Amino acid sequence: MLPANSKLSALSALGEVRLRLRETGQTLVMTNGCFDLLHPGHICFLQNARRLGDRLVVALNSDASVRRLKGRKHPVQTELERAFALAALSCVDHVVIFHEPDVTAEIGALRPDIYTKAGDYTLEKLHPGERAALEKCGAQIRFLPFLDGYSTTNTIRKIIEAEGIGQHRSPDETQS
Repeated sequence: MLPANSKLSALSALGEVRLRLRETGQTLVMTNGCFDLLHPGHICFLQNARRLGDRLVVALNSDASVRRLKGRKHPVQTELERAFALAALSCVDHVVIFHEPDVTAEIGALRPDIYTKAGDYTLEKLHPGERAALEKCGAQIRFLPFLDGYSTTNTIRKIIEAEGIGQHRSPDETQS
């Protein structure tokens, strides 16, 4: 069982955080994603996102949401495991798990000053409801560069190759 996660919050609890930030003139940055098997690309992206403002909220796809997006074999880690890993990063201030196919409700509730996605996204690739919600609240939309070669798929591939899964291994190789 995982220890308590003080950065994991219900969306309703983040409303008060948002209000305090606005009252003190602080900037709220928001992003979202699956963040299955954290890798250097995720970490670099999140660090850069946090540098854009005073607080970073990561909206994390629920397990069911990830399965709808990526298939029944995903996520590799549960939503609570992924939220725990994200919370361990100093650049992440709050994590909220969302269950819908998009984060339109979260954008409407948090009204971020800045919304960011990795550089493989464009305005045209954003979900239309999310884009409309961002425009309605006046959020600045930023696309940040990502590290080429890093992805959950590549990480899984490396694990499979390292373990020789699906390949015949000699008895010597299995002794380690």
